[in-house]
Amino acid sequence: MKIVLVMAVTADGRIAKSSDHFPNWTSREDKQFFAKTSKEHGVVIMGDKTFNTFPAPLKERLNVVFTLEKNPKEIEGVKWVSGEPEDVLKELEEMGYESAVLGGGAFINGLFLEKGLIDEVAITIEPKVFGDGISLFKGDFDANLKLIGVEKINEDSVILRYKVIY
Repeated sequence: MKIVLVMAVTADGRIAKSSDHFPNWTSREDKQFFAKTSKEHGVVIMGDKTFNTFPAPLKERLNVVFTLEKNPKEIEGVKWVSGEPEDVLKELEEMGYESAVLGGGAFINGLFLEKGLIDEVAITIEPKVFGDGISLFKGDFDANLKLIGVEKINEDSVILRYKVIY
């Protein structure tokens, strides 16, 4: 199953100021890119902290949310999961999905990278600086990337696309 990490970061590499920071700081163009890309894939995988920053589940796609909660409440369009990412991806394949967007946060991104499950990375660089905050990945890595595309989406923001080399 193809996994594409799609995230926005500040110029200093932060995805948020804190775990409850609502992602309203990104440009309209980044939001449009994320919506279009995630709808094309049909699935967005994220952690529950990321999911809880949204007012509602993302529409027109399956929200796959990793949680440690024993009995999360049922929400239409949300598939609560736990355990190994490989098992979750196998289940998604069995459901007919061929690809998915990985949408954060840092812990889930790091878990997927550590296990060699991310095929591509699409990072929107936004013209902001947070200083302190949450990095794109949590963990200790030495991963190599190959640039496969650069797209300027507005006057100040660009999307960098990379293939992950394992």
